[in-house]
Order: sequence, then C-alpha cells, then structure tokens
Amino acid sequence: MADSGSLQGKDATWWVRHAHPMKTLFRILLGIAWFTDGILKFTSGFVNSFLASVQASQANAPSWLSGWFSFWATQASSNATLIVYTVGVLEITLGLALLLGFARKIAYIGGVVLGLLIWAVPEGFGGPYQSGAGGTDIGTGIIYAIAFLGLILINATYGPSRYSLDYYIERKFPRWAKVAEFGGSAPRAPAGPASTPS
Repeated sequence: MADSGSLQGKDATWWVRHAHPMKTLFRILLGIAWFTDGILKFTSGFVNSFLASVQASQANAPSWLSGWFSFWATQASSNATLIVYTVGVLEITLGLALLLGFARKIAYIGGVVLGLLIWAVPEGFGGPYQSGAGGTDIGTGIIYAIAFLGLILINATYGPSRYSLDYYIERKFPRWAKVAEFGGSAPRAPAGPASTPS
C-alpha cells in the first residue's frame, strides 16, 4: 500500500495528490452505470428480447460453443423473466454498493463475475468470431469486468477509501475489512470525541 505522506508531497502530480477523490469518483460513476442498467432491465422491455439475444448469439457461435448457447437458449425460453429480473436486481444491488462504498471487496468480485456472465450469455462473448460487422465488437461485459479488476487494483494499492460507508464501519468494527478491503483496513476510531478522517 502506498504511503499517503509520500503521495501528498509538493513534487507529486495533480493526479497523485487527488488519487483518493478520483478513485471514489471512478467507483461512483461505475455505480451509476450499473444502477441505471439494472433499472432499465425492469423498464426497457429487455425481458421480451432476451431470448432473441441468446438465440442470435447461438446462431453466430462456432460449433464448439453451441452447447453453451443451447443451454442458455433453453433456460431463456422457459425462464426469461426470472433471469432478466434476477440480473436486474443484482445490477441494482451492485450499483448501490458502489455508490455507497459498501462491502466493496464482495462488490468488486461480484462485478467481475456478473460482467463476465453478461458477456458470455446475451453478448455471446462479444462475437469476435462472427463475420461482418458483428465481428468488430468484443462486447461491454468484458469491459465492465476489466473496470472492476481496476477497482480491485486501486483498492489494493491505495488502501481504504475514506469516502465510503466501509471506512466508517471499519473504524468501529475492524473485522469488516475482510469484506471491504483488498489492502489494509481503516484506522480505528479513537475513544472519546469523534474525529474526522484525514
């Protein structure tokens, strides 16, 4: 974990001096995107096009992926509403966790898994194996997964985020760091009058 004193020196770049608020801004922007995406699962009519999306991926997939898409096409034909709304709830929950900075370790790992699942099913692994225009897009799910890996790296490098709910929970309950941090934990709140974080 980087020493915060060395990061704040006069020779540090603007980006280094403002790393803590910038990493929080990145997390919040990603949270807004996931929260919005989750809400749209309930309002956009995506549930009606989910089966068609999976079938299109199945039709364009190479033969070695046909079993994967056949499985999901079968699930989508009988459980499309359940699948789409479950993913919507997961996306809303993930978005709120990012916005609040709550259980970030679990949220970041969950975001990687969910991003890869979205990439692997309705996005059909992005379709780089397709001919024509479909073969020029790797899909958004993989990019979301990489963004979450970036958040994991940032958290492991810079440690606890002062601008998160986790920070304040950890100050009272240090063991919370096991579900919140990849790096160190937040400093313990001193006994007596409340202090403000640096």
